[in-house]
Amino acid sequence: MRRRQHLPVPVSQAARTAEPPPQAAAPVTRPTAGDEELATALSDPAELEREAALARLFELHYASMLRLAVLLGADDPENVVAEAYYQIYRKWRRLRDTEAAEAYLRSTVCNLTRMRIRHLQVARKHAENPPRDVVASAESTALLHDDQRVLIDALQQLPARQREALVLRHWLGLKEGEIAAAMGISCGSVKTHTARGIAALTQVMEARR
Repeated sequence: MRRRQHLPVPVSQAARTAEPPPQAAAPVTRPTAGDEELATALSDPAELEREAALARLFELHYASMLRLAVLLGADDPENVVAEAYYQIYRKWRRLRDTEAAEAYLRSTVCNLTRMRIRHLQVARKHAENPPRDVVASAESTALLHDDQRVLIDALQQLPARQREALVLRHWLGLKEGEIAAAMGISCGSVKTHTARGIAALTQVMEARR
């Protein structure tokens, strides 16, 4: 008696009769921290209000803050002002009075410029080859186009506090209380620095004649 031979099943038939392989589970996409922050920002009314307020603050005061940094002697006024806006962005919710944002911004520009000048003075003392005079940017030059260059050069030779007091008083037209807040000193100190600055500036101007 002959045994039955089992013929191989064709591949096409085997594919039809075999059980389908289990499908791999679809990867789970989890939101990143940046996505969550963005979603929170878009849904948070306080965040939207902050964005709108800062946009108005930038539109209203960027030019004056840039001018302030230039007159105070910043070698990179654009970066100083940008950093000031970044700081006020971070601390916006801590401000007790949003109307005081301009004063806070002005004070920050003064502080950052003062720190920048001190840093450059220290760096130049330790530099083997003292850097050449910094070339003013086109934007800075345009801002100072209407000012007398001799007066500006003389202003840069004053001590930082005297220069700040004169710029805030005579270029920005601030009151003593506003100047004191911007510089972080008392009104009496503002009077002292202003008087000394005017006296020193007068001597410098007379020496140039």
